[in-house]
This record gives sequence, structure tokens and C-alpha cells, in this order.
Amino acid sequence: MFRPGMHPVTFVAKDSGPFEIERISAISGDELAFATHLAVHHEPVGLSHPRGAWVLRGVTGHVRYVERAEKTQLDPASPALGRPEATCAALIPIRKSAEWWALPQDERRAIFEQRSRHIADSMKYLPRIARRLYQARELGEHFDFLTWFEFAPEHEAAFDELLAMLRSREEWSFVEREVEIRLRRSRT
Repeated sequence: MFRPGMHPVTFVAKDSGPFEIERISAISGDELAFATHLAVHHEPVGLSHPRGAWVLRGVTGHVRYVERAEKTQLDPASPALGRPEATCAALIPIRKSAEWWALPQDERRAIFEQRSRHIADSMKYLPRIARRLYQARELGEHFDFLTWFEFAPEHEAAFDELLAMLRSREEWSFVEREVEIRLRRSRT
């Protein structure tokens, strides 16, 4: 079902799981239903629909909009997910507008990096904040991207600063739906 190099993820909001949901905030568009916990499955979750208040699916694959020089900088600076000290997390599903997707790839890249400086200005937050981008659009999901972040509690202000910076850029004018889900790793 998945091509080599693609790794599926399923986020399931329910009443138990390794992450406690602190809040769910609709930044743009509709919010998601309330739930108390989030489970993250890094393998296909059967053909049946997992039970939960909501389920979001995505896949990792090759990076997009990133040029070789940027990847060479990002890879060694990017921390692994699951670090013991990174007990805070955020899941931010995003859907961009039809206008964004109608643009040719080179124009999206120009907005993403040349004008919005998404990569260049985010580098200063590494390695304090770990991140992973999951593609969902090609799966026919409601959101285009599922962005996952992990950080230690002492880096929460830096994470807030990163979000504010990204949301202030031209690229974000193409976001028509964004939900911010703040989480903490469950103590049990």
C-alpha cells in the first residue's frame, strides 16, 4: 500500500493514550472534537476505522520545498522524536487553500522559503524543538499536512515564538484551516 520510504502515522483522539490533550484550539476554520488523550500509531492501523473522537492520517516521505543545502543543514541539527526530556508536544493539522495548490511548484517554493523564510528562520529553534511533517493530502484526508512537534517544558516559549513567526508570514495567508492541539506525555 505504501511505497518504499513512506512511513504511515495515525493520530487517534480518545479517552486514553500516551499523550494528554491540554487544549484544542481552532486557529483558522473549524475545530476538532474534544478528547482527553492522543494515541500515535506509526504503522498502518488496519482497514477498519480506529475508534476515537477524531482520526488523522499521514505519511512521511521525501522532503518537499527543501533544497540540498538546506537539507544538509537541517539533518544534523534536527533532533530525534521521543527524547525523554521532550514531554511537551503539539499536533497542528493544516489545510491550505485551492489557490495555494493551483500555484506551480516553483511559485510555492518562492513563497515558502524565498519570501516567508520558513526553513531559514526556523533553524534557530533546532535542536530545542523536534518536528516531523506528515503529508495527508495525497491520502485524500481533510488536512494537507499534519505537523508534529516535541520539546521540553523549558522550551515552550521558544515554540510559541516559532508559531507566531510562521503564522505572520505570507505563506500562512494560504492556510484556510489550522487546529492547534497541545499535549503532554502521560505520566502513566
